[in-house]
Amino acid sequence: MNSKKVDFLISISTVFVFTLSVILYLNFLFSSKLSFTKEQYFVFLIILLLLGLFIFLLFSNSFIKSIFRSEEKLEKDIKNTIHELNIPASTIKMNVQLLKKNLKDEKDLARLDRISKANDNLLKLYENLEYEFKKEINKIELEQFFLEDIIKTSLDKFEDIKKDTAIEKDIKNHLLYTDYNGFLIVLDNLFSNAIKYNRAINPYIKVELKDTVLSIFNFGEKIDTKNIMLVFDRYFQENSQNSGFGLGLAIVKEFCDKHKILINIETLEDGTKINLNLKNIFVNKDK
Repeated sequence: MNSKKVDFLISISTVFVFTLSVILYLNFLFSSKLSFTKEQYFVFLIILLLLGLFIFLLFSNSFIKSIFRSEEKLEKDIKNTIHELNIPASTIKMNVQLLKKNLKDEKDLARLDRISKANDNLLKLYENLEYEFKKEINKIELEQFFLEDIIKTSLDKFEDIKKDTAIEKDIKNHLLYTDYNGFLIVLDNLFSNAIKYNRAINPYIKVELKDTVLSIFNFGEKIDTKNIMLVFDRYFQENSQNSGFGLGLAIVKEFCDKHKILINIETLEDGTKINLNLKNIFVNKDK
């Protein structure tokens, strides 16, 4: 639950309790000092309820306005900050590209290449920050894109680290409709794990689509069956020798749950297979 919802619930609850306390006090005060007939008491209760409603609306309106004013200001400030972060990174990228055209010395080109890669990492951080911000304020726009295209986009990111990992693909280019950046993050995490936890000799990954189920298989140590239900926990790490805290699969599970993508893990004799049932984000071409 985000901070705005928490503040809203706390504020409304506070106003409600305050209003109820005032009404109960007035009811006790007047009932103990005045003698009412049933009809008079009924009218008195209606007046009290109307008074309570007025007090509730008056104070809750004041609280809610202050909450949303601060939220709007925060949203505006974050948007401006994110935009300002993007400008220098984009400028560096453009100038590096211009310098590469004029330089011939291999050492200088190697330095520029390192600068370019570092800047690309900054741009990725910017994109992730922007995405997380939009996700937090529920402003993620769903869009249509092809499955094969987004898989290629994700795998291209690992060209430098996959080394001799063989990747076999059996994918039909189905059209999907969901959060593009979120789904790309899911694939990035799954492919990163498939490469990282593959076997050392002849590492292999297979990506295939059967009906609506996308499967990613990799050779390597199989997950202990007793840990299958735990691997999506945010800080789970099956092997304490491994770095990291298992955040990747927790992020994957969070996205899948939100977009109604069924996910399960098969622990096989020679490796691990992760299955994503994409039926709820498939675009039905027959419609």
